[in-house]
Amino acid sequence: FKSSKVLSDSAREKNMFIQGKVNDINTQLVDQDAVVILEKTPIIEDTLSELFSGSRLTLDMKNDIYSTYRLQPPPHLNEMKVTVVCPATEKHVKKYQRQESYLVEETAEDYRSITLPYIESQSFSLQWVYNILEKKAEADRIIYEDPDPDVGFVLLPDFKWNQKQVDDLYLIAIVHQKGIKSLRGLTSEHLPLLKNVFQKGKETIMQKYKLPASKLRVYLHYQPSYYHLHVHFTMLGYEAPGCGVERAHLLGDVIQNLQSNPDYYKSHTLYFPLRADDGLLTKFREAGKI
Repeated sequence: FKSSKVLSDSAREKNMFIQGKVNDINTQLVDQDAVVILEKTPIIEDTLSELFSGSRLTLDMKNDIYSTYRLQPPPHLNEMKVTVVCPATEKHVKKYQRQESYLVEETAEDYRSITLPYIESQSFSLQWVYNILEKKAEADRIIYEDPDPDVGFVLLPDFKWNQKQVDDLYLIAIVHQKGIKSLRGLTSEHLPLLKNVFQKGKETIMQKYKLPASKLRVYLHYQPSYYHLHVHFTMLGYEAPGCGVERAHLLGDVIQNLQSNPDYYKSHTLYFPLRADDGLLTKFREAGKI
């Protein structure tokens, strides 16, 4: 991999998004555009004893009771998680590039006349989603499946989670039913599906990770990052990307809203953030909505 540009980085989240080219003799990839994501892995409590006994310390500063050091841990405790998107499209590059964001107010009519036509005009590939559902990829990562075609789903770890601790637990439930693009496509007809995901997802997490429902944040994104219905399960104390009020809709609230109004999400105004270079933001600007 040869880097060409740092798209964004965060000292707080300890990650960096890099654009570049990949050459791979094994797969015969030549100068393929790629995005590489570097992330520092969390400190694991079970390794603390080895970390303190097997590391090298270099003193930086000492002042009375305070001192700071640089610590060099054993190599196997100093890993970085690396995610590779290849071949990366311009959409991937824009997704990870640091951008200003704008809050969009989308009425039901805006969705029908602006958002939906834009979504349908784009070539957003869902093949990787179908590969998971059909067990053609990532089958070994699925921790639970309800195979029912109408209310079933698969539950698997998000790539943001290294599965070594529950403090930053992050799972994704991908429904088997096709054709539901997002929150906007939900009606009361989908309540059995949503309730099934909600209940069985929480039960599975309790059984496997010993986390009760009171420790979970369960939500949908709007706009989603891909247009096939999926639900996020994260640890309540983990500030996962996109869990803020401007984008995340708690699944419990979604269920209650649909019980009160069968067409709630087809008729209500919704708000969501869009990055400055997002094509959908351009469409809203052209329509005089921004």
